[in-house]
Amino acid sequence: MRALVIEQFGVLPEVREVADPSCPPDGVVVRVGATGVCRSDWHAWQGHDDGVTLPHVPGHELAGTVVEVGPDVRAWSVGDVVTVPFVMACGACATCRGGDQQVCPHQTQPGFTQWGSFAELVALDHADTNLVRVPEGMTPVAAAALGCRFATAYRAVTVHGAVRAGHEVAVLGCGGVGLSAVMVAVAAGAHVVAVDPSPAARAAARAAGAHVTLDPRDDAPEVLAERLVEATGGGAHAALDALGSADTALTGVLALRRRGRHVQVGLLLGDDARTALPMDRVLAWELSVHGSHGMAAHEYPAMLAAIARGDLAPAMLVGRTIGLDDAPRALASLPSAATAGMTVVVP
Repeated sequence: MRALVIEQFGVLPEVREVADPSCPPDGVVVRVGATGVCRSDWHAWQGHDDGVTLPHVPGHELAGTVVEVGPDVRAWSVGDVVTVPFVMACGACATCRGGDQQVCPHQTQPGFTQWGSFAELVALDHADTNLVRVPEGMTPVAAAALGCRFATAYRAVTVHGAVRAGHEVAVLGCGGVGLSAVMVAVAAGAHVVAVDPSPAARAAARAAGAHVTLDPRDDAPEVLAERLVEATGGGAHAALDALGSADTALTGVLALRRRGRHVQVGLLLGDDARTALPMDRVLAWELSVHGSHGMAAHEYPAMLAAIARGDLAPAMLVGRTIGLDDAPRALASLPSAATAGMTVVVP
């Protein structure tokens, strides 16, 4: 098969022929119909993830058709059109039995712990626990974003943020996960203020339903938080850091009203991994700070039902589709990409 292969961290990867993946006994091999280009893939390419070993094929947001099924699989057949959460759980441990497969301690992740979906074929393990059937009529391009950014945003907004009608919501960062969070929060009936320095990203946020968009300019976190408090009429019920930095995390907490919820969705890596937060404010105002790490396969039906009703439209968040040969440049340009919305590769 053809695949995008990282040979050295930080060096532009190349598309070349590699061996087809072997089918796990409890898994499947999927012919990739589409795969998203995510900032997490960029982190993998930069060597920021300890689970990545070289040579490596990135890619974890995918949809496609099952072409091979392992002997231990019971629920899936060749020809099924599927997607998968970026966390593939074991399905057997106490955490999984409790329904929290998204934080399974034995998880695997395509594109991180094993070769991923920037390829024509990808192997996925524990299929009966992790695969999700793509509804009839949903394109692979629309389905590809569900396993990471859209599903993560959906759970961040509905579960961790507990957003409901009449709430004020602040979304910091309007990349794929931020735009998804805007759409989900608006669908829940919230008033949404979205923040991003990119005019194109702010325009995309407005198209996704944001009621107010703010340019953070060069404001210090405390100053930007004050602007958000004003824009939300006294502070947000929920703030989502969809970028991932010490500054945006601090802004999110300071932008909350009393008993508000900060949800950390963007990765905090390197020097930001031990980010300091104003715990005096957290204590005195009874604020909540939540991490959000994807969504388990068994939680997909509610999200898919909202898509089927037309309440959510993940396809509109796709900014462009490209071929596999264009994926290396798309991956390398992620931090400075001018295109709003998600980029999806069609191998």
